[in-house]
Parts: sequence; structure tokens; C-alpha cells
Amino acid sequence: MRRTLGVALTAVGMFALTVAATRYTQGALVADSARRSWDERTAHAAVASARAYVSDHGRSPVSLGAPVAHLVIPKIGLDEIVLEGIDSEELNAAPGHLPGTALPGQRGNAVISAHRDRHFRHFDQLGVGDTVTTEWGGQSDRWVVISTRVVEADAPALVRTSDPTLTLTTCWPIRYVGTAPQRLIVTAKPVGSKE
Repeated sequence: MRRTLGVALTAVGMFALTVAATRYTQGALVADSARRSWDERTAHAAVASARAYVSDHGRSPVSLGAPVAHLVIPKIGLDEIVLEGIDSEELNAAPGHLPGTALPGQRGNAVISAHRDRHFRHFDQLGVGDTVTTEWGGQSDRWVVISTRVVEADAPALVRTSDPTLTLTTCWPIRYVGTAPQRLIVTAKPVGSKE
């Protein structure tokens, strides 16, 4: 009986590890593909087109999963391509841009989210005064973090702004097992902004 139970638990454990490894591998492959697209400038053309459309229409026509920006946070060693969308598939591969929000550097609030155990796993090390760099559509912007705050998971936390704002979000606490009860919201303004 013990032997059978041991074999069964081992099999279940191996299955769970295989599923997790497969999921991470799929995400890594999508992220590599996005980076290649970005490097080959196909994303630049798509984002430039989106930039013109967004300027005229105020919303993003970019298809889900398309690379839309390059996000660099030196303090935590983050250098990622941001994909359009915040569904499971996009966030498994990379940080995701919330559709309908501004793109980084545009007037309005650009919202980018990522998983706390993947791309934003060192996010708790960010503080006021740290810098972030974004690139999209041939435009590069440098941002400074002006606030970090923790809110309940169901609390409204994202605000519309008329000036360029970058909001980065992830679940909180970072090293929490299970569904996290809160969200960490990091707000940044362009370097040189009066805020």
C-alpha cells in the first residue's frame, strides 16, 4: 500500500512539474519570437502605424500578442519586449500592455502589467527616484518612479491622466504562494516632468 501510494504521488509530482516546465517553455518561445520581431523592425513599423492611429482615434488597434514596446528597468535587470494584451498567453511570455491605454510616451496613462513570479519578480526592489526606459515607434522615453503603492486586488487603482504617465502593475506580495490578495502599483513620469 505504501509503495503504491509513493508511486502515485511521484507520478502526480512529475506530471505537475512537466506541466509547469511546458508552460514556462511556451512563454520563453513566444518572448524570443517577440524579441526577434522587434529586432527585425517589423514591430517598429506596426507601432509607428499604431501611433498615428492612436493619435487620431485615442485607442490602440494593435492585435493581441503583438510586440508594442521595449521596457528596460536597470535597477532590477529587466530588459523585455512588451506584448499587447494582459491575458494569460501574453503575460506568460512577457509584460503586457493594457489595451485601450496610451502607449508609453503618449499623452495619457500607459499601463503595463506582468506576473510577479516571472518578469516582475524583483519589482519589490523599485522605489521612488528609480528610472525606467521605454521605446516604441522609434521614440525612446526615460521615466522616473514617483510613487509605489499597494492596493487590494479588487480596488480601483488605475486612473486616466491627460499627461504622459507610465503605470506598472503586478500582484502583491511578490513572494506569496497562491493567488495574491493585493496589487503593487508603480507610477512613473517622464524625466523632466514637474511632478
